[in-house]
Amino acid sequence: MNSAPLPSAGITDFSAIAAPSRAAIIRRSIFAAVGVFAMLVLPWIIYPPVAMDIAAWALFAISVDLLLGFGGLLSFGHAAFWGTSAYVTGYVAIHLGVPFPVAILIGALGAMVLAVPIGALSVRSSGIYFAMVTLAFAQMVFFITNQWSDVTGRENGLQGVPKTFFGIDAIESEAFYFYYAAIGIIFIGAFIAWRIVHSPFGRVLVGIRDNPSRVRALGYDVERYKLIAFVLSAGLAGIAGGVFAISHGFVSLQEVDWTTSGKVVLMTVLGGMGTLWGGAIGAAIIVLLEDNLASSGFQGIGLITGVIFIGCVLLFRKGIWGTADAFIVRLRAGAWFSRRAKGPGVHVDADPAPPDV
Repeated sequence: MNSAPLPSAGITDFSAIAAPSRAAIIRRSIFAAVGVFAMLVLPWIIYPPVAMDIAAWALFAISVDLLLGFGGLLSFGHAAFWGTSAYVTGYVAIHLGVPFPVAILIGALGAMVLAVPIGALSVRSSGIYFAMVTLAFAQMVFFITNQWSDVTGRENGLQGVPKTFFGIDAIESEAFYFYYAAIGIIFIGAFIAWRIVHSPFGRVLVGIRDNPSRVRALGYDVERYKLIAFVLSAGLAGIAGGVFAISHGFVSLQEVDWTTSGKVVLMTVLGGMGTLWGGAIGAAIIVLLEDNLASSGFQGIGLITGVIFIGCVLLFRKGIWGTADAFIVRLRAGAWFSRRAKGPGVHVDADPAPPDV
């Protein structure tokens, strides 16, 4: 959830940070088990294709949060990686006929290759300038996609993307069974994000977000760390985009449009930046809201999501997950003061640690 603060200037090795306590490990295991269980039962509760959309957008939001919440880099160009992977995945699945996990892997690698030059130029800036540079590159990708009709199909898109999976007809033809074949890929992507955040690399990334000058003074190559984080984030977005393309069996220009980047940033902010899993909650809310509004014939979906974004910024500055974290911390602090008021004899940390990601 809330990332750890930058260690003191006297620490020169981020890998030396103390390991999580046993209680923290138990909490993480419980959160993970609840999340996995929720995703496994989701297609029993809602329409399986919608459940698959939630899973794909959740990983997309997690990839953005890795860059935004933990690296402090707001990208308005992540649709370029989501969409590039979707097109590459669809093209490979159609023309090579490989199983869809292989097509998704190739699509994610394509997104990471694209992220290298874009990231190398973008990380030289920061703040709103970084956001505008990434947006400019994403618009370039949109233009190329729109012009490269032989590959992308322009307005017609890529149609008839198959769900090839080793000849297993149930998975290839039924959305319910496809969900359980594809959700493992989403879980792998989420685990990679979690592992990055809890590695020494992730600690350095948080340090760069909080105080890049100090981290640079400690001898770390700040730009190189930003670039690596950018490429890893693009790879996770690519996995999500590939799953989305296979699930829908169709890839359109919407996947590389700037509104897709805005939508995933909305999900991340709504769920809570720097929480990693908050983006999944934001994705579930937005996808379900759009599906229900579209089913009812409502035309102003963008108006509703915009109002939600404004309300979240004004009322829930930390997002849904972040606000829940803060509430839990206050409850724990209140319990400590209550026990302290009863007299000595009970030892509790004076500064309760925030819940773990």
